[in-house]
Amino acid sequence: MSGWDHEFDLVVVGSGGGGMTAALTAHDAGLSAVVVEKGAVFGGSTGISGGGVWIPNNPTLRAKGHDDSRESIRRYLDLLTEGRIPAARLDAFVDNGPAAMELLAKSKWMRFFWTKGYADYHPELEGGRPLGRSIEPVPFDTRALGEDEKYQRPNGMKGPLGLWVTSKDYHDLAMVKRTWRGRWTTVVAAWRVSSNLVRRRHMSTGGRALVARLRMVLKDARIPLWLRTPMTELVVEDGVVTGIVARRDGETVRIRGRYGVLLATGGFDHNQEMRDKYLPYGGQADFGMGAAENTGDGILAGERAGAALGLMDDAWWMPAVRHPAGAVIPLVSERCIPPSVIVSSEGRRFTNESSPYVNFVHDQLDGGHVPVWFVMDAKARARYPFAQILPGMPIPDAFYDKGVAFRADTLAGLAGKIGVPAGALTETVERFNGFARAGKDEDFGRGDSAYDRYYGDPTLKNPNLDVIDKAPFYAFRVEAGDLGTKGGLVCDEHSRVLRPDGSVIEGLYATGNTSASVMGNEYAGPGATIGPSIVFGYIAARHAALRSRTAAAESRT
Repeated sequence: MSGWDHEFDLVVVGSGGGGMTAALTAHDAGLSAVVVEKGAVFGGSTGISGGGVWIPNNPTLRAKGHDDSRESIRRYLDLLTEGRIPAARLDAFVDNGPAAMELLAKSKWMRFFWTKGYADYHPELEGGRPLGRSIEPVPFDTRALGEDEKYQRPNGMKGPLGLWVTSKDYHDLAMVKRTWRGRWTTVVAAWRVSSNLVRRRHMSTGGRALVARLRMVLKDARIPLWLRTPMTELVVEDGVVTGIVARRDGETVRIRGRYGVLLATGGFDHNQEMRDKYLPYGGQADFGMGAAENTGDGILAGERAGAALGLMDDAWWMPAVRHPAGAVIPLVSERCIPPSVIVSSEGRRFTNESSPYVNFVHDQLDGGHVPVWFVMDAKARARYPFAQILPGMPIPDAFYDKGVAFRADTLAGLAGKIGVPAGALTETVERFNGFARAGKDEDFGRGDSAYDRYYGDPTLKNPNLDVIDKAPFYAFRVEAGDLGTKGGLVCDEHSRVLRPDGSVIEGLYATGNTSASVMGNEYAGPGATIGPSIVFGYIAARHAALRSRTAAAESRT
């Protein structure tokens, strides 16, 4: 078809980790590629994430002697996904993951370190690893981006006066009132602030560092990245996807993808109509923490092209507190605070508070517990950070004014303020205190898993249990938030999008939250969103390269 405004071998829609990796893979295979991005900034949800990458047997892990057998990885994923994911797709993730990271490692910009001790989310399963498989990008001075620095998506990982912390640093800083390691980390933090002021560095960590590093590789490869270029539709000719229609600089443009189009546009986090249609009761309100541009564009475009959808009723759930200013604050380490419980409107515990966040919210939604209440005592407030409030610091009045936080001198008084039965809350806390004294949670096993203990208090018999007995008492309203939706276009082991009858939509690929997750309803470990997005972006580009070689061979004959 004539009338293309631009032509590339691979068109990538979305500039998160998966999209940028796909473009780099295409370039490495000798293909031309372009990345088109709806937003005015690049990085997608990857850019506002913690930046962890869960890809077993990657070069960073192997360099540390952390070699896994393929059998152990597959066994873990089999147990985790419970037969809901095709074996070929799991095989593709496991077998291509190391190669994807090896390709990225060709660039001087791509540097990672192992977050040793940050356990897989289910380390007790066969094949799970208590020391974890997650890696994190080395902090990066974004001045290297030059003019592109101002187009990088901001995130909340940057502290005052340029303070930067990795997830490992945060793990230690959370214990600043409890351990010498925590206190030493504050000294390191102070040095970083003074060093940054002198050297005028713009240090970034986590997802912001990851996308900055990927952007540098794109720049070196001269791969174009077009911002403010939303895709409006796919171009389909005789059942084959041949390109996209987009808006750029106020004009409609047709962009050809000779050997494919990869959709990496994120989920439908901020599309209220889709949330209402697909997500379960209790999870429909938008407490999403993904990029604001995640409105299901790629999923809807794929569906119009005939794609099958899967896992649309699930998300990468994350319990959250709504900041009075409007931001949604995830509760990761906070749920491991020892002198605390989370209770339903009946004043009862309903699950292990310290469990992986997806599992916590699954239990919350299954029980119809929306919202729930995070109850703690004065010791907890004095010792540990909570929802970006430093230990020992007063809770800002706005939290009380907005009905997010409540305080009382007695548990019964607190129960009255949050509308739960006083007797039930008192009984719940008394029973929990008994477990805390014994060091064993007989009801939900809190603290039994290495994952639970990672953010716990190592000075206690059980890092996740301590008596709740020191007034005043506090309660925070906790919502069913999410890091993004995990349902989307059904794909095969080559990242090709499938129709409901299992046939392939030629020329169309998907990765990340635009695709139905290879993790099924579960979460393997820190970075098990970004890791598969990178791997299946790599796989998609490799398959597009195969299409190009096949086409070249056919033209010669």
